[in-house]
Amino acid sequence: MKLRLKILLLAVVPLLIAMAALSFAVYQQGISLVRQEKQVVSSAWLQSKEAELRHYVKLGYSAIKPLLADTDVDGAQQQALDLLGQMEFDRDGYFFVYDLNGRSLMHPRQPDLVGKDLSGMRDEHGDLVVQRLLAAARAAGAEGQVIHYLWQKPSAQRETEKLGYVMVVPEWNWMLGTGIYNDDIEAALNDIDAAAQQNIRGMLAWVAGIAAISTLLVAGSGLALNISDHRQSDAKLRVLARQVVQSQEDERARLSRELHDGISQHLVSTKLVLEAAHERLLRQSPRPDSAASPPGRPPVEDLLANALERLHATVGEVRRISHNLRPSLLDDLGLPTALAQLAREITAASGSAGAPLHSDVHVHGEVTPLPESHNTALFRIAQEALTNVIRHARAARIDMTLTYAADYVRLDIQDDGCGFDYADVQRDPDRGIGLRNMRERVAPLGGRMTLQTGLRGTALSASLPTAGAVNT
Repeated sequence: MKLRLKILLLAVVPLLIAMAALSFAVYQQGISLVRQEKQVVSSAWLQSKEAELRHYVKLGYSAIKPLLADTDVDGAQQQALDLLGQMEFDRDGYFFVYDLNGRSLMHPRQPDLVGKDLSGMRDEHGDLVVQRLLAAARAAGAEGQVIHYLWQKPSAQRETEKLGYVMVVPEWNWMLGTGIYNDDIEAALNDIDAAAQQNIRGMLAWVAGIAAISTLLVAGSGLALNISDHRQSDAKLRVLARQVVQSQEDERARLSRELHDGISQHLVSTKLVLEAAHERLLRQSPRPDSAASPPGRPPVEDLLANALERLHATVGEVRRISHNLRPSLLDDLGLPTALAQLAREITAASGSAGAPLHSDVHVHGEVTPLPESHNTALFRIAQEALTNVIRHARAARIDMTLTYAADYVRLDIQDDGCGFDYADVQRDPDRGIGLRNMRERVAPLGGRMTLQTGLRGTALSASLPTAGAVNT
């Protein structure tokens, strides 16, 4: 990533985060204020409506109070019911009268209920509505009491929550009451909520506009910075060139050490043995008929056999180094065979060291020829992974699975070792060099590598695309 873009992101990202946090705070504060306002409005509305209903009921009671002393009780009651039935307020405001047993005596909006015993009437929630009204009236007596209940709203033809006020007319054992429907306050509260939401959206639009303008200003300032990208590229190339040269030197030093410590010593030792055998033959040549060697000295045949063994070891050392540099099986017989040979070598080497490590190779799918770059990358990844398992994992088993698909090839390596702390390895620049080398092998080929490790082992997966791959 270019330095200019890094600086731009470092400036823009905190700004956007701050704007997002500010927008969230504004939204939450707005919602909180709306809730408080709705609670205040609802509480004030209920208090005013309760006082209004109390006034209406007292007014209705005052209207029929002169009739309570009439000796013609039936005529007085009928006259009182007619009078209350004519008293209305608002669109759905009216009085209703029940006797204390739950029988409807007067209901101007639902005359079909008059004369019926409604003590068993239930609302949509199963509550006994009239029984609740009667209980509230009996508890309050002539003073009256506020009650919330559900009732059929005539203008809406549905049950709606209602705020009622009921009282007892003890002279006639009546319950007198009235009520108003709460959907009016709900509509008012919804209007408040809609207006508040609109205000909040407007505020968020202002914040978004300010954020957009600020982002453009920061971006313009970042683009205006005079930073030379070519100098950075040249510096990175120089560093990369030094790393490549250093890697080559390290590889040459490794080969030099292996040749010096391995092949060179074997050859010198073989030379000394052959010189000793040659000297012995020269000394024995005057006595060709003598078949025995001088006392205390091994026979010439033993010396020559020792020399042959050392030559054989030397040849094996040369083959090992050659195989590590470039296995011939990879070029001649393909990746599956090369991996199988690598598994056998790992098993044999671990057995000779006293710590047996069983290694298997499984091939899934139809084996198809792969580009040389793909074969080399996957084989080197397997080499590096198995080397790490032998050195660090203390595993008893390794399974390698090579999967051929239509557009990719994948190598999975699973061991049952002790695992390692992957995050800690990533943080330490002096560790995890093998993992970085494996990633750098698959990245140029458009592949990807994943690794999962834990107490039950490590699983590594390297996948390379084969669609459009060139044989290189």
